[in-house]
Amino acid sequence: MRLAVIIGSTRRGRFGPTVANWLAEQAAKQFEVDLVDLATANLPAVLPDADEEAPREVSELGSRLAAADAFAVVTPEINCSFPATLKTALDWYYDEWHAKPVALVSYGRESGGCYATAQLRQVFSELQAVTIRNTVALPCYWEQFTADGGWPRPSAGYEASAKLMLDQLVWWAAALQDARKRRPYRH
Repeated sequence: MRLAVIIGSTRRGRFGPTVANWLAEQAAKQFEVDLVDLATANLPAVLPDADEEAPREVSELGSRLAAADAFAVVTPEINCSFPATLKTALDWYYDEWHAKPVALVSYGRESGGCYATAQLRQVFSELQAVTIRNTVALPCYWEQFTADGGWPRPSAGYEASAKLMLDQLVWWAAALQDARKRRPYRH
């Protein structure tokens, strides 16, 4: 099964790639992983009218998303929400998300990104995707670096949270993949 791990932050100096690479390493035990970095996707910020053709960058990323059986979104929490660039990326696509599971990994201050996760659940519901129950929340993530600069410290316990989340994601991905094959999803 194919998992698209989406880096939702495009800020300079962002922590998202560190988390996404760590998650991709964990997920590679169960999935073929496609790492999608919105900072290099070059999606236009302005959405077209319905009858306009999508730009090349949108079509290219759309093919990658359509090929995925599951998604894992890595997002920071900014002002109790998720980044605008992530919302733009979600809004560019519709059918690509349908009847597919989404795992959420968030990071931030004391909340660990839980406000961003709650809002993403609402958006993915509208996109007819299924967010799985367990998430990975990384509060005060900057405190979990090792002395040599590695992340995360083994004592952080993030691996156990990721394993539980990924195990659930595998189950949902297989169940929904089977359902889509037997009965195409109609909206």
